[in-house]
Amino acid sequence: MGKLKAIIFDVDGTLADTERDGHLVACNEAFERMGFDIRWTWEEFKELLKIPGNARRMRLALSARTSLSEAEIDRIVPELFALKKELYLKRVGELPLRPGVRRIIREAIDRGVRLAIVSVTDEDQVRALLNAQLPESLGHFDPILGKQSGEKNGALYAECVAKLGCDASEVLVIEDSEKGFKAAKEAGLPCAVVYNDYTKGQVFSRAELVVRSLEPLDLDLLEKLCLG
Repeated sequence: MGKLKAIIFDVDGTLADTERDGHLVACNEAFERMGFDIRWTWEEFKELLKIPGNARRMRLALSARTSLSEAEIDRIVPELFALKKELYLKRVGELPLRPGVRRIIREAIDRGVRLAIVSVTDEDQVRALLNAQLPESLGHFDPILGKQSGEKNGALYAECVAKLGCDASEVLVIEDSEKGFKAAKEAGLPCAVVYNDYTKGQVFSRAELVVRSLEPLDLDLLEKLCLG
C-alpha cells in the first residue's frame, strides 16, 4: 500500500468539461425561457468564471442588462437559478469526463484509495453528473462538499480531510483553476493541477504537478510525482 490514501476532486473543468456545454447552455436557456434578452457567449462566460457560482453571475447580468430593481432581482434570481439547475440536470448525460479521469478513479477504487469532492457547484448537480457518467463509482465519493457546504476555501478542504480521516500528507487534490489550487494549498494539501482552455496561463506556482491532461498518467505515477 502506498502513501496515497485519498483523492479530492474538483468538478467543473476537472472531472468533466461542464462549463461550455453544460452550465453556459443551461444559463442561456433559462434567461430565454424567463423572457430576458441575455445570451452569454463562451468568451463572456469564460470571464465570468472568475466569479464563483452561476446565481451570482446571473444576478450581475440582471443588474447590468435590465432595468429591474434590486428587490425584483432578489425575487427573480432564485427562480432563474432553479430553472437553470433543472435544465443543467437534463444535460449531464451529454457531458463527457475529461481524458484519464475515469481510469484514475477506477484505479483508486481498485487500490482502496478514498474519493471525495470539493466544489462550488450545487451538490445535487455534482451527484447527477457522477450518476450519469460514473454510476459504478458514485457510492465511492464520500464526502461530497459542494455549494451547500460553504465557500470553497482552505477551511472547506480541511473539513473534507477531517471527514476522510486522513493526514494531509496522504491526500492529493486534483484541481483545474488558480482559485481552487490556492484553496487546497491553504489547507496544506498536495495539489495536481489539470488545466483547461480557460484556466491555462493562471498561476500555479508551488503545485506538485501541472499538466494539460491526466491521460498519460496512472495512479502510481501521480502518487510518485505529487507525494514523493
